[in-house]
Amino acid sequence: MIWVVLIIIALAALGWWLWRRNTRKDEPVAARGPVDPFADADTDVLRGDPRRLKAADLVELYGKTLAVRGSLRLSEGDYRWSEHFLDTGTGVKRWLSVEADPDLEVVLWEEITDTDLKPGPRELSHEGVSYRSDEKGTARYTSEATTGLAPTGTVKYHDYAGPDGQKLSFESFGDGAKWELAKGLTLDRNQITIYHQSDEA
Repeated sequence: MIWVVLIIIALAALGWWLWRRNTRKDEPVAARGPVDPFADADTDVLRGDPRRLKAADLVELYGKTLAVRGSLRLSEGDYRWSEHFLDTGTGVKRWLSVEADPDLEVVLWEEITDTDLKPGPRELSHEGVSYRSDEKGTARYTSEATTGLAPTGTVKYHDYAGPDGQKLSFESFGDGAKWELAKGLTLDRNQITIYHQSDEA
């Protein structure tokens, strides 16, 4: 009698398994969108993803580990990029800009305080390096955590490009604000490691 019950249970389980298998065949397979063949997901896994940087993340570069104190999320039309304020512990203001245009570009910036340079000319010279006007405009920003700026606002900018990934950037936050100047250096992906403090994007 027991073997009859076991056979019935086995047949019922087999019937359920066959029904479930056929049902899954009929389920639509999620379409996978186009993928950039040059995207380097392995580097993002090993070194962290600069596009996910936010306050409290740690950035290691040139043998030093710096904390991200706050971020600016900027937009101009459909174009978006980020700037992340780093705690250097020295009083020198540094930050990372991250943009994809279309390739990922990460630039380490440091403020310049003692200068009479103003934006506008097609070419500028600073510390013996010549820079040419690259792009300018007005963007909207949203501030996160500690940046020293209002939660939202606008910024005028004028960027200059020099040799070997060197850059100059003028920024003026708000109406009638003075121009702030920073020099930047474009980083290779292998020069920076990011330690995300949470999995939230």
